[in-house]
Formats: sequence, structure tokens, C-alpha cells
Amino acid sequence: MYNEIKLEKGMYHLAGKSFMQALEEADPSAQYAGSPLSRLDAYERQLKRFDIRVSGADCDRVEKFFTTTESAVLFPEFIRRAVVQGMQEAVLSDLTAVVTHCTSNRYQGVELTDTATYTTTNQGTAMPASTIMEGSIPVVLNKYGRVVKASYEAIRQQRLDVFALMLRRIGKQLANSVVTAALTELRTGAISIEIEGTDLAYGDLAALYGMFTSFNMKAMLASPGNMAKILVMNQMLEASSQDVTEIRLPFGTRLINCPQLDDNTIIGVDTDFALEQIQSSDVVLETDKLIDCQLDYIGISINIGFRKLMGNAVKLLDLS
Repeated sequence: MYNEIKLEKGMYHLAGKSFMQALEEADPSAQYAGSPLSRLDAYERQLKRFDIRVSGADCDRVEKFFTTTESAVLFPEFIRRAVVQGMQEAVLSDLTAVVTHCTSNRYQGVELTDTATYTTTNQGTAMPASTIMEGSIPVVLNKYGRVVKASYEAIRQQRLDVFALMLRRIGKQLANSVVTAALTELRTGAISIEIEGTDLAYGDLAALYGMFTSFNMKAMLASPGNMAKILVMNQMLEASSQDVTEIRLPFGTRLINCPQLDDNTIIGVDTDFALEQIQSSDVVLETDKLIDCQLDYIGISINIGFRKLMGNAVKLLDLS
């Protein structure tokens, strides 16, 4: 049962296994099916075990994690979850078709050559071929990181929900810096059209949509300045959506605000086929220091890279 699990530092250092995987292996969620604990994962059951409340009116303070040596082992995972939540709130997850995990900082993907026409094949003639081969250029993953200066004495009395909010913000900003690399990969080699005249018009957005033949423009990425211009177009006012969680153009494309883009380019993307995100690790923390209350410097990092999967799934609108 969850209240009998022995927690120790070494659970963060098992080869080929994350702390959560080790915890889930020791306390499988499947055994709680049909019980009130079925809605909790293995980590959340440990929080319950040590009566650590990370949100709500009765939210605990940071020092609650350090009541015992075992409960202190849960603290790095608390930080990791808050940072990852912030990263997921950035637009990075909206841009990628697939996330690939690899074991090194160099990744050799595959490429699809699919130029032959899809048409009727006469009996006795060779069928047109599509070729999947190893890519010629490996992707080199880059390290993105941040050092958080926060001594234990400074944060021990802080509510956990407030501290998590700070970490979420750091995670979101970290992801925003990664988005710049993703946008660079999307733009490289993409076909573009120039707008007619000097002002961005709805017809330009429709023309970008019309460039997609074998793919569907599911998302349009624009700078805040261009977003403002698009939102006041008459066609957008007439087609205002009842769904306030996202903004869509009248022809169904999702409009995404990208502060990392300049005002000279708008990117149309089929997000199902355009971009592969490659990671050699999850968010990395100095877990031993966190468990031992050595919080003067909290290092947070991730190794990540991007590869365009299918070039025709991306088109550009050039406003320069």
C-alpha cells in the first residue's frame, strides 16, 4: 500500500527510469481501481500519506515537505511538476505533431519522399513509390536552462501554491525560449507569398490558406501586432466564436499568438504533420540538493531540438 512505500533519494537515479516510474512501480495505480484513491496517481497518494496540501484554503507551506527525511524526497517532483505545467501552458505543445524521446543529444530521424502522383495504376505497370529513408542531417539537441536563486530560509514559510505559481512562470518562460527554435525550424525552407499592398487584409489570410493543397492549415501563427490587426477585421467580427478558449478564423484555422515572431511573417501550419520535437530528457533538476535543503541555486534544464517532418505542411505569408 502507498503508506508503506520506502522513499529515498536513489529513486531519482535509477537507470532508464524516472522517479514517477519508480514510484508507480512500487505502488501501482491499478490496485486502487474502484476505490476513492483511484483518481490519484502514485505521487499524489504520497502527498496524502504525509498530509501535504499543495493547493486550496488549507494549503501548506514549503517546510511541510521537510517534516521527515522521506517526505523531503517528494520535493523535487513537486518542483518538476510545477515547471512542466508552466511549459505546457506555452504554445510549444500546439506546434508539434509528435514528441520523440532519444538517449543522446544527436538524433537521426527519417524522411518521406512522396512526390509521385497518386493516381490510377494500370495492370502490369509499376506502382508509384513513396520512400522512407534515414535523414541525411542529424538534429543536434540544445540545452535550455535556468538557475533559480531561492534559499530555504527565504521560501520555507511560503505557501506551496504561491511557490508553484512562481515555478510555473519560470517553466512557461523557459518554454517560450524553446519556441523560438521551433519557429526557426518551421520557417527554414518554407514556401512564402507576399501580400499585395501595404496593409494586411483578410484576403491575404485566405490566400495563405489556399496555398495548402495536400495538407490542411490547422493553425496560423502571428505576432501580437498582427494578431491585433486580424482581430479587428470585419470578417473576424462577423464570425466571432462562442468558444472563448481559442480564436479561430472563419475557415476554421486556429489563430495562435506568438510573441517570438516579428511583424514581417505569418506562418501557416498543418500541426498534425509539420514538426517533430526531440528530447533527450525530461526537465532535469539537482534532486539531491533539493532533498537536503540546499536551495541556494536550483538548476532547471531540458535538452530539446526540432525537425521539420514534411515541408509542404508549412507556408509563410511575407509582410516585409
